[in-house]
Amino acid sequence: MEPQYLDALVVGAGFGGIYQAKKLVDQGLNVKAIDMADDVGGTWYWNHYPGAMSDTQSFLYRYSWDLEDLRTYPWEYHYLQGPEILAYLKHVVDKYNLRKYFQFNTELMSAQWNDEERRWVVNLSTNEVLKVKYLITGLGLLSKTNFPNIHNLDKFEGELYHTARWPDNVDLKGKRVGVIGNGSTGIQVITALAKAGEVKQLLSFQRNPQFSVPAGNGPVPVEHRKHLNDTYEEVWDQAKNSLFAYGFQETTRPTFSVTPEEREQIFEEAWRQGNGFRFMFWTFGDITVNEEANKVAADFIKKKICQIVKDPEKARKLCPTEFYARRPLCDTGYYEQFNRDNVDVVDIKTNPITEFTPNGIKTADGKVYELDVVICATGFDAVDGNYTRITIKGRNNESLKEHWSKAGPTSYMGICVPNFPNLFMITGPNGPFSNLPPAIEAHVEIISDLVATAERNSTRLVKAADIVKQPNGSNGTNGTNGSVSEHAPKNGIIEAEPEAEREWTELCDQLSSKSLFRRIESSWIFGANVAGKKPVTMFYFGGLGPYRKQVQEILDDDMRGFKRF
Repeated sequence: MEPQYLDALVVGAGFGGIYQAKKLVDQGLNVKAIDMADDVGGTWYWNHYPGAMSDTQSFLYRYSWDLEDLRTYPWEYHYLQGPEILAYLKHVVDKYNLRKYFQFNTELMSAQWNDEERRWVVNLSTNEVLKVKYLITGLGLLSKTNFPNIHNLDKFEGELYHTARWPDNVDLKGKRVGVIGNGSTGIQVITALAKAGEVKQLLSFQRNPQFSVPAGNGPVPVEHRKHLNDTYEEVWDQAKNSLFAYGFQETTRPTFSVTPEEREQIFEEAWRQGNGFRFMFWTFGDITVNEEANKVAADFIKKKICQIVKDPEKARKLCPTEFYARRPLCDTGYYEQFNRDNVDVVDIKTNPITEFTPNGIKTADGKVYELDVVICATGFDAVDGNYTRITIKGRNNESLKEHWSKAGPTSYMGICVPNFPNLFMITGPNGPFSNLPPAIEAHVEIISDLVATAERNSTRLVKAADIVKQPNGSNGTNGTNGSVSEHAPKNGIIEAEPEAEREWTELCDQLSSKSLFRRIESSWIFGANVAGKKPVTMFYFGGLGPYRKQVQEILDDDMRGFKRF
């Protein structure tokens, strides 16, 4: 098969891939976007387990760049359910006529940089070969499933599911169901299954109890939506310049700067309003860095758990014993479900799961829990998992997996890696830790500027927003005839310098060094939830607003840290 020449290949059809495809098409480039699924949606295509919900409020879990759409697209509740998010992404693709650029049921198998052609040679699962100037990956932070490594998993004769690959038409009526994992996904699926009232028995196999607070979900009043519509530009400006882009102003107020009575009132107000990030970062500014402050917040939540859960033994098992320092969770009535007679929790930290049996799960104390269905809500091999399973080779035949084998996943700005020219990652390692859609937007817009700069072989940054698309995408190379003109001007090459990557990695490590998040033994934020994976810093903990400001300063400073050819 003759290779197809394109300007850019975008891998992924979630929030990042959709926006990136639109930006590059708007720049007049010849673009193809691929995804292994059979439609758009990314993470939200796969994650349609019972109770799947964003933990960011509806008004900010979307794109910011279409004011008319922000004001007119319907949403009824403060939080979006999984199917609503998927419907929204399909709506954006159809509104902007982007579907024609996407090729579904197609997987990136390998990519090899060719110095002579100044292109990536890409092999797809369809046996197509592409030669592209720019390879842009929107593989998702949370996409590669992490199945638990439990002995005799394959011997279980019941139904076995992972929440990230939930099949259609699962019938759980009258069945004994076990859920392994109680992070955000586990909490959502346990809550939904218990509320549905259809299962015969529901057991939560819990290693580490979680701190969760109410989400504060409910119908959005008409007046609230009208106020949002009138102030949406200001709302987004505040979000993008805040730390986490969750729609509130994070506080710097120390925990012990107020009286115990005032502190209790502040916690109560955050509990009433709802949202995990709000409780952790709106109440007091030192909860994640000061052990005593952390204990006060943790004790408040544990007191709430004991008030909600009537059975003292269940309450004891559900009360966390570690720092309140994981990604903050929220729920729609999680703890209340354990007041049901058919819902219980199994402490697998005290008695770990030793193996699956044909009829269920066996723990270290010898007890066998007989089950018809086991649901693995065990999360993802986050950030780099989707990259290391694909052979992506840059200069000197070095693969990304090899590049990251010693120090863990590293990058410059969460976007570029030395020796991988014109490879741009959307939410790559050491990008901002925040609400994802605005973080994705920041990356896509930075990448678009870098591509625009390379396209013009400019020695200075070119802003993609300043480029006027030429009719029929005539800026780009013809990607349908399998060839490229020998007289075509050479595009530029943009590549991170090794020293820049090292300095950015050190910065990210420094930003997280005082955080209690680093002292949690199995946090996915540091890759510690995957057996055999070395825990490392994988996010920029300085916040989205400071990240955007710092990156802009870098780009304005003659694109410091980038080599251009």
